[in-house]
Amino acid sequence: MSNLPNPAPACDPSRRQFIAQTGRGLLAVGVAGTLGNLPAAAAPITDQAADLVLQSGPTDVKLPEINAKTEPKGTSIPNPQPVDQRVGYAVVGLGHLTLEELLPALSQCKKSKLVALVSGDADKMSKVARQYGISPQNCYSYQTYDNLKDNPAVDVIYIVLPNSMHAEYTIRGARAGKHILCEKPMANTAKECEQMIEACQKAGKKLMIAYRIQYEPMNRKVQEMVRSNAFGKTKIIEATNTQNQGPPDQWRHKKALAGGGALPDIGLYCLNTVRFLLGEEPAEVAAHMYSTPNDPRFKEIEENMLFTLRFPSGVLANCVTGYGSYTSKRYRVQAETGWIQMDPAFSYHGLKLEQAHAPDGNEQKAQINLGEKNQFALEMDHFSDCVKNNKTPYTPGEEGLQDQRIMEALYQSARNGGKPVKLKNETAKLDAFRGTPPTEGQS
Repeated sequence: MSNLPNPAPACDPSRRQFIAQTGRGLLAVGVAGTLGNLPAAAAPITDQAADLVLQSGPTDVKLPEINAKTEPKGTSIPNPQPVDQRVGYAVVGLGHLTLEELLPALSQCKKSKLVALVSGDADKMSKVARQYGISPQNCYSYQTYDNLKDNPAVDVIYIVLPNSMHAEYTIRGARAGKHILCEKPMANTAKECEQMIEACQKAGKKLMIAYRIQYEPMNRKVQEMVRSNAFGKTKIIEATNTQNQGPPDQWRHKKALAGGGALPDIGLYCLNTVRFLLGEEPAEVAAHMYSTPNDPRFKEIEENMLFTLRFPSGVLANCVTGYGSYTSKRYRVQAETGWIQMDPAFSYHGLKLEQAHAPDGNEQKAQINLGEKNQFALEMDHFSDCVKNNKTPYTPGEEGLQDQRIMEALYQSARNGGKPVKLKNETAKLDAFRGTPPTEGQS
């Protein structure tokens, strides 16, 4: 990891004086241990203690309980890492996902921070930079992108560009000496994915693909239930991800930029989530696709695709994805004595997890509520933890490459009238393409 900014300088006299005068009620609890056994309210805040609080030592804050044991527990304190210890991110591309989700999520991160922007729209970037406090010297165009190599504040480049640009900017970013977090799908071809992996390995940098579902707590709970056979063996998984696309001139409708239509954009959630839940790799796939004639949105890309995945354990997955119908983002796991359902499952917010269990013939339904967490913040903080502690990300480049290979087999089947395509399974190991799982604190 490149050098992080130096710690904040010592407090100036006026700031130190302010802390000493006002800190008795605010900071005494945190420094009482260093000042002896005085009651917290009576512990004086000296200049030396104030500097210690602001600059060194553990930073987690603990507060005394104020409610009776009968009361629901309140929200826990976020306890983010000090700003100078967080991993610095340069975000490339200022479209909807970046502005609506990623930049707000960075403000909720505990281990990550925004330090630079890259965009081809100078006016928009200037406005965003002012909104998020990014200095002009940390704003780059696509032409000056390679100059990120000279910015020690940037540890990670997060690529949020049209799919066809992922390979180029990953390879250039790795050559600039930065770790890479890349949006899904990883690229437009398996060959490009392989080149991305090779470039990062050659540069000694980490590569992670942004499969946020694999870091989201309720989806991880379903994985736990599936893997533990909570309702007996899983038999069938049904997954659907559809949405009604808008104007035809957007990049997602151009094959050269997107690589395909509904499948690589939103159908990938069905494919990747099923693989994530089971830990297995499909042995055989089959697919059918169809586009509405004369719809200008689908001149170059597919509108709808139905596909099946057959796994070595005997589990069958039936997946549906489409660009021309009302939003539906759900899946259901059918097991021997019950089912587990996420609806919605793939949305950014408002996920719901339900189950039905009937081991003795009496069905019992329940909703599982684990609280909403920002999926993008969890994802980025996982990568930051891997960067700082030299761990392999849970969703590395190899995970994205495997999905791309499977999607290419699905297109092959669809072009051949749905004829099944057998896949090479080089290993029977579970989670063969995944790295270090997210820590408990992140989930």
